[in-house]
Amino acid sequence: MKAVLLALVAFVSVGASPVDWTKMVSRMPNGAYVLGNPKAKVRLVEYLSYSCNHCAEFSAQSAAPLKANYVAKGNVAVEIRNAVRDRYDFAAALLARCGGATKFFAQSEALFSGQDALLQRASSHEARSTMAANASTNDVLADMASGAGLIDFMASRGVPSAAANACLTNKAEQDAVLAMAKEAWEVRKLQGTPSFLINGRNTGPAHWRDLEPKLRAAIAAK
Repeated sequence: MKAVLLALVAFVSVGASPVDWTKMVSRMPNGAYVLGNPKAKVRLVEYLSYSCNHCAEFSAQSAAPLKANYVAKGNVAVEIRNAVRDRYDFAAALLARCGGATKFFAQSEALFSGQDALLQRASSHEARSTMAANASTNDVLADMASGAGLIDFMASRGVPSAAANACLTNKAEQDAVLAMAKEAWEVRKLQGTPSFLINGRNTGPAHWRDLEPKLRAAIAAK
């Protein structure tokens, strides 16, 4: 009987499909989303802004190799925290979160891919905006999202305008994003975005070419 059980265990182990950590997304208590193995040896935290061109550059350069070479193998988990800088950034951050955990990373990468056109529309809209200085947060976000083309952009990615507007006015999500921004700018006193932590240690702003060797070193460390 023991031999049969051992054979069965071996069969199950061999036949089991490996975990695709690039499909594993979890949400932290602070509202940040984490891609990859929650128990990975290395936790990479990225503080980002959707109006930051360096963040868009980092996203374009890092997304594929980071997932394929580090996240997929279970060695690195990537945590995204918002370090919002302006009204456009705030609106984009809320909309990136609109589809929940499973869609967050794809929506985030898409917003960076479309950043140039979206920011051009945002700038033009702000130049002619008649929004009152005492307008509510919800009104400001709705005005910016519509004027910058974010509502249409999200609709093209499967998020209906009604759902997008509901996400913009979600008070719990607004508070989560603002709390992360406060932690970034007031507590950690970041010097810019994107900025990173590797296993809790601040590496400062960086390009992918500078960050990748640090990830390799962290994985290799005992």
